[in-house]
Amino acid sequence: MAQAVAQVSGSQTRSGVRLAVVAWILTAIYYFYQYALRSAPAVMMPELSNAFGLSPLGVASIVGLFYYGYSPFSLVAGAAMDRIGPRRLLPGAAAVVGIGALLFATGNSQLASVGRFLQGAGGVFALVGAIYIATKNFAPSKAATLIGATQMFGMAGGSAGQFAVGPLIGSGVAWSQFWIAMGVFGLLIGVTLFFLIPSESSSQPGGGLKPVVQAFATVFKNPQSILCGLISGLMFIPTTIFDMIWGVRFLQEAHGMDYGPAVLRSATVPFGWIIGCPLLGLLSDRIGRRKPVIAGAAIVLLACLAWILYGVPGFFPPYTLGLVTGIASGAAMLPYTVIKEANPPQFGGTATGVVNFLNFTFSALLGPVFGWILQNVSGGAPRMELQHFQTTFSPLLFGVALAILLTLFLKETGPAVREK
Repeated sequence: MAQAVAQVSGSQTRSGVRLAVVAWILTAIYYFYQYALRSAPAVMMPELSNAFGLSPLGVASIVGLFYYGYSPFSLVAGAAMDRIGPRRLLPGAAAVVGIGALLFATGNSQLASVGRFLQGAGGVFALVGAIYIATKNFAPSKAATLIGATQMFGMAGGSAGQFAVGPLIGSGVAWSQFWIAMGVFGLLIGVTLFFLIPSESSSQPGGGLKPVVQAFATVFKNPQSILCGLISGLMFIPTTIFDMIWGVRFLQEAHGMDYGPAVLRSATVPFGWIIGCPLLGLLSDRIGRRKPVIAGAAIVLLACLAWILYGVPGFFPPYTLGLVTGIASGAAMLPYTVIKEANPPQFGGTATGVVNFLNFTFSALLGPVFGWILQNVSGGAPRMELQHFQTTFSPLLFGVALAILLTLFLKETGPAVREK
């Protein structure tokens, strides 16, 4: 009898794991999709300028509205994930992203602004949901690896948003057709998630706002939470602002590259994340520590950024520098593991939302600032020069250096410390 019960229990466990794997993969695909939309504007800035009748700075402002939706809704997504669960949240959120893409395709700057905001507001549920599913259903010793693998899907989308979309636009595909197709795809993702994500009995519905406020208070009052958000944000903005918005123009105008090679070079940064996120997460889990991996990768990132802005062009083999930059900046995901380990486990979704909020607040606030600086130092010239980009983006170097310093104050939360 006991053996039969054990067999049934084992079968249920295996079935539960399979369902969790399916749910995680589906949500990771959703994350891939929204990241492709996030990075795609970088390869069609001239087309968007013509369509909206705006300067590159004006287009960059619309594109940057993604983070104005993404950042505050990180908090909503985190708290809602803890209280409601992914089954009732993710399908609708994916549909919102699809609607946002359709609005962006209209060519009307006001509707496009609303659409870009919706892309961010709905898109944030993908990362928070995928991390929630992974950490709720798998061993804590695999946390950094799984979170890194989640981000791998995202950056694969970021790379595809440049590597694949760039040649499409270059070959004559209308920018609006791309966004219409992506809008329809988002709606299909929402339907798929609705039917295939299993219900979760462990979510905590009801209770009003008091438990939500308590969760936020607990996470925000923890100094380690703030450090995690700052470190992640400072390591992330070189990709979200420099590469994904201005990377192609930097290579074209500062270094005289043709459009095609510039797109490919710029796409190597998110492609590096595909390698770096799971690799650095696995390394951190293997050694049982987070801080050495974060600090070491940040040092490499600082060196790469300095060379991109001030180094001799062509010194390294093609694509090498962007690839290493992406691999190193993948360590920006490790604070997502640290914040969950530094806070009570029942607030896992809230903790992810908080670090995501702090992280992308940098991109939301600083994206327009960098665009404004670039516009002013160039005097509004239609074509910018290397020194204009150097003046504008050199503060990124100080930001990564600050992230290294802040890592020294981070408490180690890896398995090697917890097992002592």
